[in-house]
Formats: sequence, C-alpha cells, structure tokens
Amino acid sequence: MARAALLLAKLSTLLAAATAGGDVPPGKIAVVGAGIGGSAVAHFLQQHFGPRVQIDVYEKGTVGGRLATISVNKQHYESGAASFHSLSLHMQDFVKLLGLRHRREVVGRSAIFGGEHFVLEETDWYLLNLFRLWWHYGISFLRLQMWVEEVMEKFMRIYKYQAHGYAFSGVEELLYSLGESAFVNMTQRSVAESLLQVGVTQRFIDDVVSAVLRASYGQSAAMPAFAGAMSLAGAQGSLWSVEGGNKLVCSGLLKLTKANVIHATVTSVTLHKGKALYQVGYESELGSGSDFYDIVVIATPLHLDNSSSNFTFEGFNPPIDDVQGSFQPTVVSLVHGYLNSSYFGFPDPKLFPFANILTTDFPNFFCTLDNICPVNISSSFRRKQPQEAAVWRVQSPKPLFRTQLKTLFRSYYSVQTAEWQAHPLYGSRTTLPRFALHDQLFYLNALEWAASSVEVMAVAAKNVALLAYNRWYQDLDKIDQKDLMHKVKTEL
Repeated sequence: MARAALLLAKLSTLLAAATAGGDVPPGKIAVVGAGIGGSAVAHFLQQHFGPRVQIDVYEKGTVGGRLATISVNKQHYESGAASFHSLSLHMQDFVKLLGLRHRREVVGRSAIFGGEHFVLEETDWYLLNLFRLWWHYGISFLRLQMWVEEVMEKFMRIYKYQAHGYAFSGVEELLYSLGESAFVNMTQRSVAESLLQVGVTQRFIDDVVSAVLRASYGQSAAMPAFAGAMSLAGAQGSLWSVEGGNKLVCSGLLKLTKANVIHATVTSVTLHKGKALYQVGYESELGSGSDFYDIVVIATPLHLDNSSSNFTFEGFNPPIDDVQGSFQPTVVSLVHGYLNSSYFGFPDPKLFPFANILTTDFPNFFCTLDNICPVNISSSFRRKQPQEAAVWRVQSPKPLFRTQLKTLFRSYYSVQTAEWQAHPLYGSRTTLPRFALHDQLFYLNALEWAASSVEVMAVAAKNVALLAYNRWYQDLDKIDQKDLMHKVKTEL
C-alpha cells in the first residue's frame, strides 16, 4: 500500500512537471482586462499555444477599455483613443485579419493656440506650411524630425525580433535590445533636455512640442524623452482609424479567439505551493468566485490611483509589490454646440478655418479642441461649417466648469464626458517595471511606463505571449538575448 502511495506521488510529481512545461500545452489561461492589451494578448496566446487552450478574459467594464465611443444624436463618436499612426503594424494586421476597414478621412486644418492668439496656423498648402515653420523656428522642425526618425527606426526593430520569436522579461531589457543604453537613458531624461542637445530651440519646444505632448499625454516637455519621441512620431505621420469605431478591434479579436469573457472584477491572484498554479479570485453580480489557471496575464494598469480596487497578490515569496506610480487623469467632453470663435480672435464664425486646435501651456484649462466626425462616415458626409452646430471633442486635465464651456462655446445642446486614467504620470515612478512578475504571471501594461499608445500595448501583448510561450516550453534562448540585430540578420 505504501509503495502504491509512493508511486502515485511520483506520478503526480511527473504530471506536475509535465504541465509546467515540456510538450504539454497549458490547459487554462486567464487574462485580466479586455482593452486592446487584453484582447491582443488573448489572440497572440491562442496563436502560439493553439486553439485548444481555454482563455478566460476578465473585464469589469465594457470590452475595449480605453477604446470607447459616446453616442450624440444617434451617432457614435470616439471618446478614447481616436486614431493610429501609419506605422502601427500590429493594429494594421488586426484590421486586415478581422476584415475591418479604415475610416474615410475628412481633412481639416490645425492650429496651435497660445492663450491670446494662434502661435502657428496650418494652411492648405504644404510648401507654405514648411515656409512658416522655417520662418518662425529656423531648422528646429528638421532637427526634431531627424531625432524622431532615428528613435522610430530603432523602435521598429521590435517587429523583426517578435517575428523571430524573441521576448523580454522586463521593459529595460526590451528597450536595451532596441537602442542600447541610449533608449534606457531616454526614460530618465526629459524631452526638452534631449531636444535642446540636438539643436532644437526653446521657443519651438514651448510652442510646438509642448502642444503635441499636451494633446497626446496631457503632460509637458519635462516628461521623459522616449515617451515624448513616440508621441511626436504620431504627430508627423499619416493617421487612420477604424470604420465603425476603434473598439471593434478588441471585440473582434476576442470573438476570433473564442475567448470566454467573464464580466467581473478580479480581486486577487494566489499562488499555490508545490506547483505554479494560480487561483484568480473575482467579484461579479452573482457574488464571489475563483478559478485555477496555468498562466495569468494582467492586462490592466497596476498603479497607486487604482489601489482602491483591492487587487492583491497572495502566497508569493518574495511578495509581488509592483503597484507604483500614478496615472494622468484626462477628461474628454463631447460638446454638441456652436463654437465661440471670438475667443480665438475670429468675431465672424464663418471665417474660422480650423477643425483641430492644440494648445501651449496657456490656456491651461483645456489641451485640445477638435471638430470630430462620427465613427461611421457616409460618402456624402461633410464636416460642419464653423457657424453651424457641430460635435466638438474637448480634452482637458479636469472636468470643465460651466464658465469654461461658455468661454469655448456660444451655446450648446449637450455635454457628455468620459474620464480616463489615460496614461502614466511620467516621473511618478523611478524604475521601469517587469513583464514577468512570477514564473507564469505577467504584467502586460509594464510597457506603458516607457511609452503609452494603442500600438505600444499591442507590442507588449505580443511580447508577453512570446514570453509565456518560451517560458512554458523552456526555450530560454529566445528570452532576453543580447545583440539581437546580429542574431536576426544571421537567421534571415
């Protein structure tokens, strides 16, 4: 009897070892969060582990996360991430894979407002725009462009690394593989410091660079250079969005993956001793519950502002304590009304030529003001004229007071708001986080602390899926490798 018990114990030990790696795929995977990161990582995990793995995606809100829409007059408008850069390769792939289409672009002119007057105005003529930039700022805009292009050229290496199956266990390792110590240092130095060093003038930083960073991050040129460079790259390229709403990418990926979406708030992840099996505890409308998983991916921000969610890690030694730093609150207000063009120096609204207004540090009560189009655009659609009632998207650091709305609008029919913990407050965290919190427990949103965008989340999702896969099958040569450019060249 004792021998039988001993044999049984040995068999269970072998089984545990087999399920922790080797040739047996994981049985169940949990993903916490159904934004673009969670949806993309569910897709990539299934792509690598195969269709038989069960993927449960926990989401306390609506699928899409920070990709969301608001309805105004029976039309839907983007209230979260509004557009993507042409170099967003993962997002481009998702759109093709899901049979979605790019939304037709309705062109509008942009300007930068300095509180009393426009410091820079776009015209309909490309050469005249270049001349104006040169006249006001010399060759600063060319130096900026060269700096951004150099950063982006190195960052684009990540797609080649991922195509060859390489992954990184920490953000610092990933950045080092792309741009060595220069990229890591860019997470510690400010945008302003880096640009001044390459010959960009302070005036250009104050007028133009600050306006772009306020539009994308709600932060100033004191933010880290790496995140700033990624943001400035987005301002230079051609932008696109998804017909019907950007959130369709998230719902489409989850449907394609056949993921089991569980509408619940995850409260804990517990490690069970003896084997790397994780218990995910959650609260739903039906009450408390829990389930066991071989792999868990946290695809939602862990930060100080979110500590009220009572999310805990239990049974880990050493303990997991990765809740650091704060997030930058951003309020998006969709205002259906008549613009007060007099505030911008145009007493006659018919003469107001701009559809997109960025701001310098003054005025400080709003960051951007855009005359936006609905997510479904017919072939006959035209943008509203300035004297007509239109839907304007106002991005601000705090909810707008009635007096501030009256400053921007002569009158309005409705105001609808969405408040986001949109991006990390850069500088509120001293170290770069890690993707790998434990053997098969991963933190996808770690990469946000280097730069924050939809495509960056998709890159992080691919990295985490590869990291989980390589760790599961013990392919350690594919993790945190040095000199990857040379390795990839020899593999081609």
